[in-house]
Amino acid sequence: MTVKDTDTRTGPTGAGAVDTGLLGPDSVSWQLHADPAMWIAGICSLYLQALHPLAAAGVIQHSNFRQDPIGRLARTASFVSLATYATRPEVAAGAAKVRAVHRSLRGRDPDTGATFRIDDPELLLWVHCAEVSTFLTVLRLAGYPLTPAQADRYLDEQRTSATLVGLHADEVPGSRAEMAEYFAAVRPQLRRGADADVVYEFLHRPPLTGPLRLGVPVYQVLAGHLAYSVLPDWAIQHYGRRPYPGPVARAMLRAVRRTALLVPGSIRWRRPAGHVPRAIARLGPQATPSPRRLPRD
Repeated sequence: MTVKDTDTRTGPTGAGAVDTGLLGPDSVSWQLHADPAMWIAGICSLYLQALHPLAAAGVIQHSNFRQDPIGRLARTASFVSLATYATRPEVAAGAAKVRAVHRSLRGRDPDTGATFRIDDPELLLWVHCAEVSTFLTVLRLAGYPLTPAQADRYLDEQRTSATLVGLHADEVPGSRAEMAEYFAAVRPQLRRGADADVVYEFLHRPPLTGPLRLGVPVYQVLAGHLAYSVLPDWAIQHYGRRPYPGPVARAMLRAVRRTALLVPGSIRWRRPAGHVPRAIARLGPQATPSPRRLPRD
């Protein structure tokens, strides 16, 4: 699939045209990434990413998540939203900052002590695949109405997003079959290590202070452990902690999504960073994300 510089109102990008962003309002990604179940999916993806020893080491060694837990989660969500809904210059600037940070960092392998680059292509590919495959899986479990063809189209679209962190699109899985092949190849490298345990504890009970700490027990039940419980079975086996039973987790996930959908989008989409409302203001109400606007197979 080729991403076109077009929108439904102005045609090809040029003088006077409205910037539709990297993927545009006619993409699967545009509809999917605005759904409230993405918050659970995002947390779930962090559990999965931490099963790669080098990915977990990079987080532990270079992230300030202990000092700023809300900020760490919000920044991750904000980049996904920026890449989907912001203008092309904004996306390019944000991506350049991320690449510059990654380029400057080195990690230490917890097993061998060897130094590794945070922007190593294989590591970037793992983070990308763990992220987008989790988004897709969790949203479908939550009841988001995607056909198999739309699911494949989503992964194909996200190959373009992968280029923002320095990957080559043709080296990134672009369908469910290709993603399954990738995971089959990478799974022997995955395990639960000490760093993964730190990430697990953080995602279950973030170290909040002040009035926010009062909400941690509710978060733990409805987000932290729920997100863990919708990991793939093999990932849960690595962690070795008991999840909610599958039917319970799916019912909870769908109930959380239905409840969140009762909140008007104008309120829900203020976070992270208000990229969705700005995109709607830029492109018009027909660009409002909705499952009804999913491209047909």
